[in-house]
Amino acid sequence: MSRLLGRLGSSAAAHPWRTIGAWLLVLAALTGLSVAYGGTPQDDYNVPGTQSQAGTEFLREHMPQMSGTDARVVVHSDTPIDRAALETLQTRLSQVPGAAVVAPPRMSADGDTALIGVQYNVPVTDFHGTEGVDALEAAVEPLVQQGLQVELGGQVPENVQAPSGTAEMVGIVAALLILGFALRSVVAAGLPIGVAIAGLAASSACVTLLARVTDVSGIAPTVATMVGLGVGIDYALLLVARHVEGLRAGLSPLEAAAHANATAGKSVVVAGLTVLVSLFGLKLSTLPVYSSFGYATFFAVTCVMAAALTLVPALCALAGPRLKVRQQVGPTLTARWATRVGRRPVLATVGALLVLAVLAAPMLGMRTWPQDAGSQPESNTTRTAYDLVASEFGPGANGPLVLAVDRAKVPDLGTLTAAVRAEPGVATVTQPVVEGNAAVVVVEPSTGPQDEATSELLHRLRSDVLPDGVLVTGLVAVFADISDRLAERLWIVVAFVVALSLGLLTVLFRAPVVAVKAAAMNLLSVGAAYGVLTVIFQNDTTARLVGLPHAVAVSSWVPVLLFTVLFGLSMDYEVFLLSRVREDWLRTRDAQGSVIRGLSASGRVITSAAAIMVAVFTGFALDPDVTVKMIGLGMATAVLIDATVIRMVLVPATMTLLGRWNWWLPGRRTDRREAALMG
Repeated sequence: MSRLLGRLGSSAAAHPWRTIGAWLLVLAALTGLSVAYGGTPQDDYNVPGTQSQAGTEFLREHMPQMSGTDARVVVHSDTPIDRAALETLQTRLSQVPGAAVVAPPRMSADGDTALIGVQYNVPVTDFHGTEGVDALEAAVEPLVQQGLQVELGGQVPENVQAPSGTAEMVGIVAALLILGFALRSVVAAGLPIGVAIAGLAASSACVTLLARVTDVSGIAPTVATMVGLGVGIDYALLLVARHVEGLRAGLSPLEAAAHANATAGKSVVVAGLTVLVSLFGLKLSTLPVYSSFGYATFFAVTCVMAAALTLVPALCALAGPRLKVRQQVGPTLTARWATRVGRRPVLATVGALLVLAVLAAPMLGMRTWPQDAGSQPESNTTRTAYDLVASEFGPGANGPLVLAVDRAKVPDLGTLTAAVRAEPGVATVTQPVVEGNAAVVVVEPSTGPQDEATSELLHRLRSDVLPDGVLVTGLVAVFADISDRLAERLWIVVAFVVALSLGLLTVLFRAPVVAVKAAAMNLLSVGAAYGVLTVIFQNDTTARLVGLPHAVAVSSWVPVLLFTVLFGLSMDYEVFLLSRVREDWLRTRDAQGSVIRGLSASGRVITSAAAIMVAVFTGFALDPDVTVKMIGLGMATAVLIDATVIRMVLVPATMTLLGRWNWWLPGRRTDRREAALMG
């Protein structure tokens, strides 16, 4: 692999303008195709094998007008609302494309708020971009012109994503400042940023094309950009730093580019493959929406990796001697720290493990729930609609349970509704809507969708109250099934990703002890990130500090997604460090010295790369979407822990304790001297 990568770097450096021109042509072609044929991201809430999905499919077959997505229009005024205006609005809403049933206006007790439900006969994925919301806004415009407050809720408006680009800009500016400080060169600092942006431009076009042929979650491109920007800058930084080392050693720009690709380029490929392997675990969640996260991030990592391996040597060759940055004289801070930790490895190991255990402990109290409008910023129309409905009609009106009834099995609907109405936690039960052998009954809990009592009511109805032939569906039931499914599949995903990564690292480094140790440390950093997220978001005070109005459950989408991405990203730093340590070990056979020298050689790059990752991910924590905010904070926390507690304490301490056993390989012949050193 090293020889092939070296040739690639040499070729790109020898023909820099040809390489840059080829990238520009690829970007132009992909951009043109995405504009002409690209699709729009849409969430897919199908959960195969669950009761909510079975209920939806039953309604699609027997009552299609009740089986699609929904929207709700909330009209509010300081005085009682004119019923004639609401009846006109009801008529206009019935003409919205896809609308099958428009419920009569439901009035609040004081008559100043009206709730009109719109039931579609198509899934939310049938709407592209904002066309569903645009139709609703056109229908309500006459009431807005009359001075009434009109807010939109339900799946149709909640499914529209409107990324601002602020997070990306914050991350890029922060990364540029960190690179300038670390490399002390404007040219060297700007190069990794440009390479990462080129890779992200290609991946963005690929994801847009992907959205044309399959459902891609609305936040999948944002997550892909988050990961791609971080790893893209890191990969390019690693190559630039190795290229600069070659220039300092007296190599020509062409030779330095080839050497950087042959050495650091191999680390980039291994690190990138580890991230991609981890993403395969998302398929095991059995949820289509997770597959879209994996596909989008796969494109991002692949594109930035390709950009780093080709554009970095080309741009470095063009920059020439201007990349020669000042070299630190004497032992680095990292080397001095590694030496200090190596003197007391047992104390350092125990101390680091205690810190990680304290950080991870709160995850035992983690509660998960897919985020809905109640968690969104108060400036959103969906959040305003949610609050109006909760205050005027009760919190359960935002999360009704839909009972799909097979009348061939349950002919007595009166007994059914009476039994449900008698259950604690039920606020209202509507009259059944009957069509042939099918019926629909809507149940409103007395608590909100995110309240644990609502989930308990759902499970109680399914297990103790409802007879065979009644299926509970609706968005709340779907979300509950998603949470249960992800909780069940998390450990399968963890086992798969860890096993696959162990195999990959063992093959590439020929050191199973190092591979097992790396996997264990990555699990510790992920556990600590889970604990920190639980503390931040499930506490009112800390939740307000990150821009939320109150405490919320951790999004059900976060734990599995965070694990697969973080496990791969944490391996990046392990690969960067181990590559340098192994190079020194193979040259000197000095177990402890190779750790110190490896950390000394790569410490500044790894620290800078981690700081960039933290800055990029913290920038995404500013995103108004709660799930993106959680992912950004979780990743920033894990990388920070990885770069400090793990990389600066646990790695040198454990490698010192293990000595030559770090590089033990079953079946390899060991001479007496080496056996004595291991023992």
